[in-house]
Amino acid sequence: MTTRLVQINMKARDDSALGGFWAEVLGWGVASEEPGVTNLEPDGFVYPDPVAVCIDLVVSPEPKTVKNRVHVDLATTSTAHQAELITRLKDLGATPADVGQGDVPWTVLADPEGNEFCVLDPPPLHRDTGPIAAVVVDCADPRAMARFWGEAMDWTLHEVTDHHAVLRSAKDVGPYLRFVRTPDVKTVWNRVHLDVRPYPGDDLAAEAARLRALGATSVDLDRSIPWTVLADPEGNEFCLLTPA
Repeated sequence: MTTRLVQINMKARDDSALGGFWAEVLGWGVASEEPGVTNLEPDGFVYPDPVAVCIDLVVSPEPKTVKNRVHVDLATTSTAHQAELITRLKDLGATPADVGQGDVPWTVLADPEGNEFCVLDPPPLHRDTGPIAAVVVDCADPRAMARFWGEAMDWTLHEVTDHHAVLRSAKDVGPYLRFVRTPDVKTVWNRVHLDVRPYPGDDLAAEAARLRALGATSVDLDRSIPWTVLADPEGNEFCLLTPA
């Protein structure tokens, strides 16, 4: 048994409006499975497929109060493309964000609800990822996170140091999953989190038990849902969806 990263879940005050922003940014299609939920995926995409990590925006009345511990990095193909993309993003409603990044070759912006994201400079590593170059998770110990997530999913570990760890789909397609060491301490429920899904035929309860044996902990939402909410060893919530 194993899982794979299929989407990120982003809380939003207005899921439809924020979904419209991100659909324009990524060039993806928009759908909705129910009121208060907006689903984004590439046009013609057959879910799930590691060529893309989709985005689900879910309405939430809770305000954003701290820097998100999970964000996306956008890929660019050239220095000119990076500049053009930054201009277009600002026209769509993005604003500059200072998260203490200092003098770096990438640009940090925030979407219309304040969610931070990065527009990367064009390194060769991200040329074949699609519009999302990476899903980035802040952490205290990248090596420990690489051990947990490397066993939790069938994604391949590409690099691990004391400062960062990088994984990618076993098929070597789509965005990277990057764990970056930061001094920030987790204090609130993550407004952006990972959703992982077992493969068809796997047992949800057995997979949840396997993840807990690896170091995950259960999260009680005090309501009935068809999926399982867990937290990784650093307390980052994630959802274990039903097999598909």
